[in-house]
Amino acid sequence: MLSDLLQRNRDWAEGRSAAEPEFFARLAVQQVPEFFWIGCSDSRISANVVAGLDPGEVFVHRNVANVVHSSDLNLLSALEFAVDALNVREIVVCGHHGCGGVKAATEEIAHGLADHWLEPIRRLGRAYALDLARLDSAEARRDKLAELNVVEGVRRVAETPILQAAWKRGEDVRVHGLIYGLKDGRLRDLQCSVARPRNVTEAET
Repeated sequence: MLSDLLQRNRDWAEGRSAAEPEFFARLAVQQVPEFFWIGCSDSRISANVVAGLDPGEVFVHRNVANVVHSSDLNLLSALEFAVDALNVREIVVCGHHGCGGVKAATEEIAHGLADHWLEPIRRLGRAYALDLARLDSAEARRDKLAELNVVEGVRRVAETPILQAAWKRGEDVRVHGLIYGLKDGRLRDLQCSVARPRNVTEAET
């Protein structure tokens, strides 16, 4: 019930104020997050919680199955604000095992608008069909596809004009891919990080 949610908020706010009297005053002045997090909308995965970060330490964008669409103006606007206004230099694309969006992308049934949104994942599934077929269960195949979706997301973020312009300005922005395990609560590095290419020259001033 809404009243329960509001009571939990009051309890949390009072607890934070008691533990750190300047907490809200400090947050109200400015936000200086170190990370921009592109994650899944799944209610079990909150960036602050799973990464052990306080409010103000991570700027977050979430959508179904953490898909990076080149036409998603919501994501691109958040990315631009993170890089250009908040000066975030660490970008994280984070997926998770047991992802309902990935599962939906592998099913032969209609899911409404979600089918359009999940098309990039279905495309990945077709591109890596032989590799996925070698895995011994549907769950393992879906979890691997979730990882491939993260790797693809990192690549797509790196290709945006926003990142290309930042790198041309000489800014040391890095993009990382992580996968979260619902069964153990651990984040794992997929070793697909992208940094400023050495052959990118800074714009003349």
